[in-house]
Amino acid sequence: MTTIYPISIILPTYNERENLPIMIDLLHKTFKTLKVDGTVEIVVVDDSSPDNTLEVAQWLKKSYVDGVIEVNILSRKGKLGLGTAYIAGLKVAKGEKIIIMDADLSHHPKFIPQFLDTMENNGKGKVDIVCGTRYVNGGGVAGWDLRRKLTSRGANFLASFLLLSSPFGGTRISDLTGSFRLYERSMLEKVLPQVKCKGYAFQMEILVLAAKEGAKFAEVPITFVDRIYGESKLGANEIFMYLKGLLYLFFTT
Repeated sequence: MTTIYPISIILPTYNERENLPIMIDLLHKTFKTLKVDGTVEIVVVDDSSPDNTLEVAQWLKKSYVDGVIEVNILSRKGKLGLGTAYIAGLKVAKGEKIIIMDADLSHHPKFIPQFLDTMENNGKGKVDIVCGTRYVNGGGVAGWDLRRKLTSRGANFLASFLLLSSPFGGTRISDLTGSFRLYERSMLEKVLPQVKCKGYAFQMEILVLAAKEGAKFAEVPITFVDRIYGESKLGANEIFMYLKGLLYLFFTT
C-alpha cells in the first residue's frame, strides 16, 4: 500500500554534503516541535554530486527513524538542472502538501509553521500556494553583495513587469523568482503536466499556470540567507535559461 504523508519536502542537491545534514536536522527539530499528524517525507533529489552528497543522504536516511521525518532519495545520472530536479521530486513525492526549498540553508525551516498556518488561516479562506517572499515588509536577504542584490531585484522586476497581466488569484505576488513555497498537492497535479520551462523560470511558470487554474495565493515574508558552504549554482547558463523561459511565458500567457 502506498504511504501518504501529510507533507513532503523537495530538496534538490548538487555538492551539498556539508549543508544537507544541517538542513535535515533543522527540519527534524521543526516538525518535532510542530507535532504534525504523521511522518513528514523529505525527498532528496541528487544529481550525481561529485562531493558524495548521495552517500551523506543515504546515511541520513538510516539515521532519522523516529517517525518525525522520513528521508527518501531520488538519484539522477548527471547534473540535469534545478527545474527538472523539482519536477522529478514532485512526481515521486507522496505528501498531501508539498514544500519546495533550497538545501543550502538559504531557506530556513523556521518559516514553515507560518507557511502552514497561512495556508489554512489567512482570513481569505484556504489557499492553494503560499509563497515565501524577500520583497515585503519583514522579508529580506542576508550575505549578498551589491551585484547579487541588483541581479535578483532586476530579475524579479523584469518578471513582474512582463507577467503583470497574470491574475494570481487576486493577490500581488511580490517575489516571482523565489523558490521557497508550499503547495496543495491537488493544484500541483493540475499544473505539473503543463510545465515547459526549465531552470529558474520553472518557478514563475508554476504560478502562471496555477493562476489560470483559479488558484488562490498568499505570501509569507522570509529572510533569504546566502549559503555558508559550497558555491552558488547561479551562472551564465542559468541566467540565459531564465531569460529564455521568461520570454516564453510572456509570449504564450
